Amino acid sequence: MKVMQASEAKNRFGELLEASAVAPVVIRKNGRDVAVVVSKAEYDRKIAQLSKKDLVLKYHEESIENFAGLYEELAK
Repeated sequence: MKVMQASEAKNRFGELLEASAVAPVVIRKNGRDVAVVVSKAEYDRKIAQLSKKDLVLKYHEESIENFAGLYEELAK
């Protein structure tokens, strides 16, 4: 997997897009991986692989992470 620094990705955006058409590209900022750029075709393949059940579970987990405090208050 190719790795690009955030500043390099910004300055060479066209090359980033071309590289992501071949394989995912990790974007690194301050020594920390912060994003992965994938082609639209790769994204569509990944989404198509998820069943409806998987999507429900995914969104449920995200909801619990994002609204944990609210859920705790409502449970009181």
